[in-house]
Amino acid sequence: MANELDRRDIIKIAAASAVAANLLKADTTGAGKFLSADELSLTADLADIIIPADDKSPGAKAAGVAEFIDGRLAEAYSDDQKQERDDFRAGLKLFAGKSRDEQTALLTTASAREKDVHAHRHGRASGDAPALSPEEKFYHLLKEHTIRGYYTSSIGIHQDQDYKGNVLQTGDYAGYLPHPL
Repeated sequence: MANELDRRDIIKIAAASAVAANLLKADTTGAGKFLSADELSLTADLADIIIPADDKSPGAKAAGVAEFIDGRLAEAYSDDQKQERDDFRAGLKLFAGKSRDEQTALLTTASAREKDVHAHRHGRASGDAPALSPEEKFYHLLKEHTIRGYYTSSIGIHQDQDYKGNVLQTGDYAGYLPHPL
């Protein structure tokens, strides 16, 4: 009969079901694509130090910035991106186990030092540019990814920046229209 299944068909169906179940199984560990659950949590806390919640909009944690960063790090293909990923993970290890006050202090110190290094590299200060320490490299990466992740999220765009979409501009900044509406 054409409708009967033989033993081989049943084994194929069972194997396909097992594979499908593994593919659909949710990640119950809380880990991201690249970061472990603890690293993802720490990244969320540190990003929230950089862009905290205020009266106008939620902070980086609510915007899902840690997940954005995790996705970016997981997509590292070039050698530069892989080095960035490794620097980020090394920086997370430096911040792990410290209190939020200690983390904030380290980020603030790194920020001031990074500005000095940036000024040297872009010719606004004299002398050789000092090399970034691992903490400063991490701060730079964290800040860059946090800002990009936050301001490309719905929270950053619509709540913080009050973006209303493509609307007709009127008044002083309306631009030039070739004919009246």
